[in-house]
Amino acid sequence: MAYSLGIMKPVLTFLVLLAVLLAGMFGVSLVQAADTPTNSLLILAKHDNTLLIVDPSSLQVIARVPVGNDPHEVIASTDGKTAYVSNYGFGAYNTLAVVDVVAQKALPSVDLGPLRGPHGLTFVGGKAWFTAEGAKAIGSYDPAARSVDWILGTGQNRTHMIYVSPDTKLIVTTNVSSGTVSMIEKASVGPPGQGGAMNIPGGDWNETVVRVGRGSEGFDISPDGKEIWVANAGDGTVSIIDVASKQLTQTLAADVPGANRLKFTPDGKLALISSLRGPDVTVIDTATRKTVKRIAVGHGAAGILMQPDGARAFVACSPDGYVAVIDLHSLEVVGRIEAGHDPDGLAWATRR
Repeated sequence: MAYSLGIMKPVLTFLVLLAVLLAGMFGVSLVQAADTPTNSLLILAKHDNTLLIVDPSSLQVIARVPVGNDPHEVIASTDGKTAYVSNYGFGAYNTLAVVDVVAQKALPSVDLGPLRGPHGLTFVGGKAWFTAEGAKAIGSYDPAARSVDWILGTGQNRTHMIYVSPDTKLIVTTNVSSGTVSMIEKASVGPPGQGGAMNIPGGDWNETVVRVGRGSEGFDISPDGKEIWVANAGDGTVSIIDVASKQLTQTLAADVPGANRLKFTPDGKLALISSLRGPDVTVIDTATRKTVKRIAVGHGAAGILMQPDGARAFVACSPDGYVAVIDLHSLEVVGRIEAGHDPDGLAWATRR
């Protein structure tokens, strides 16, 4: 039976519209996204409530995944297959969003109960470690057990960012409103009453609180593990702590008011500092302790991420809606990634 072209056009139009409607109802995309590369860059767009998965070789966004309210920080699991995102809200929220990076889809979130205001994240020893500002605490989430398996109070105000050593025996946090750094060390285990720690699940911990500058927020551990460098937003300074002695050894007049993040290059020779109040990323030579360059990136910057091979740094320029790409050899901006509204947290996912 033959059909005229005039009859077929309305039929085809109807079928296309029906397919679009059904795809929307069942959450199916009609456009096939590119596969997630082995190495991928993860970017949080805070005001879009979205995680962007980016191909770092082309700087192209290949997927956008919803991650709940007010996402601030993101970290990838060791195998690079899963991402965890803190839903912060200054204590209004209490969840970690979870994303299947390979399948590019959201998974059920983690309910942290009374641990409100999760922010800083890291992934060590098969667990996601987080800060909880609203509870003045830190904790760890075990994906295998699907539960929070450890909590420790810091007693400090706005416990914000976190570092956990590879052997999980040292935890470092910055406490923004207290202007301090907490160095939390796992105590030795021994029989009670004989100088050892109590033999309790998770072990016992000793906390040393080091006073630094006002608004201590962004920090990093030097690649050799010997120093902690802290950017103080209120003072515009950088505090340097000796890890072995747990003492403040030097304060640099870095002139970075509103400092948000500080990161070492992988070789430890430079430290990059972003500021939400200024147009530049400040670069400090770690040997001379001197500022060697200020790199113009936009109207303010937040998250900083180093490419593992040391070739590039990625800087979230939150007010401008893009991530600047900095060549770490020339110290020049060489590209940008359009990242939606208010990009901030960044992470690197390497699939193994």
